[in-house]
Amino acid sequence: MITTKINQIKVLENGNIASPKGYTAGGVHCGIRKTKLDFGWIHSNIPAVAAGVYTLNAFQAAPLKLTKSSIEKEKRIQTVVVNSGIANACTGNQGYLDALETQRLAADKMGIHKDYVAVASTGLIGKTLPMEKIKVGIAEIGEANNSSAENFEKAILTTDTVTKHIGVQVEVEGKTVTIGGAAKGSGMICPNMATMLAFITTDAAIEENALQQALKSMTDCSFNRITVDGDCSTNDMVLALANGQQGNTPLNEDHPDWSIFLEAFKFVCEALAKQIARDGEGATKLIEIHVEGAPTERAAGQVAKAVISSNLVKTAIFGSDPNWGRIVCAVGYSEQPLDPEKVNVSLGNINVVKNGVPLEFDEVKATSYLQNEEVQLFVDLQNGKEKALAWGCDLTYDYVKINASYRT
Repeated sequence: MITTKINQIKVLENGNIASPKGYTAGGVHCGIRKTKLDFGWIHSNIPAVAAGVYTLNAFQAAPLKLTKSSIEKEKRIQTVVVNSGIANACTGNQGYLDALETQRLAADKMGIHKDYVAVASTGLIGKTLPMEKIKVGIAEIGEANNSSAENFEKAILTTDTVTKHIGVQVEVEGKTVTIGGAAKGSGMICPNMATMLAFITTDAAIEENALQQALKSMTDCSFNRITVDGDCSTNDMVLALANGQQGNTPLNEDHPDWSIFLEAFKFVCEALAKQIARDGEGATKLIEIHVEGAPTERAAGQVAKAVISSNLVKTAIFGSDPNWGRIVCAVGYSEQPLDPEKVNVSLGNINVVKNGVPLEFDEVKATSYLQNEEVQLFVDLQNGKEKALAWGCDLTYDYVKINASYRT
């Protein structure tokens, strides 16, 4: 167990989606993919307060539409089922009927109301679900030999190379509250709320509106601050469940422990977001952008997102080329208030631009720094007091190779 610099938050070793009290998870191979696990689930032993944020892509996938509708009606979710390999997007009425059938079958299996089931899919766009295979997966929900958070983490992957998970603990009213998370995403990543899915569970009691607001605000400064390739998927979704099993007074913005819970919630979201960025298709480096001196937090975030989204910046980092001109170019087209004659830029601790003009710097040292697996870029606009972070990865030859043959 590791204590963070925010000393009230403890990061659990091997923490995961099932770390909070009252949750189980699992995954199986149902046959959608050739050999890999491809059907997973999360289950709470009681209906949990639920919240969601969703892609802004106009072509929203059928399972996303269904899940959004269920949460809006009931504000509760007890079981989440996810398949990988097929996105069930752009599949028309049949796709929606298949999502409904998946929801109904899972509800029957678990003995719960159908609207307490959330459905998610990820994978190839334009193909309908092989429902006979989905039925095989649903039949396995809860079976002991398939029940593990690790199985769930593997079952939701597509082109990901690693699983993504986190678990933390924090004290609320003297009770140890746990927050767990799991995510998938490697390509088609530019969330606007890629193929990105993220799930967060907690055993804290939280009021419905407070959970939705927390998820929205924390998504804006975590999942919405990452990019791999600038593509916003049809299936992006982040779900949060709070089952209240620790028995605290339901949290809201007026609760004295709200701020520390929110910090822990933010920690989980940021950790998952960074894991997604680090695992970008073909990536060799994680890039973290720090922007400060902005007039508003939104402006700082937009500048950071512009820099991390620049293919020219990303390829320069891949080649360990200290081409700071690409950074200031991205800052300039971010469409945010700034004075070019005040902008400072640094590569790690190497200052390369001051007040909009270049500085003499050691190119060999800068190139060596950019060869690290984690690279930090700093931009100071000197135009206010607000700041923001964003994360991404380098753009490599392997990204092209992976996506040139995605269907074949």
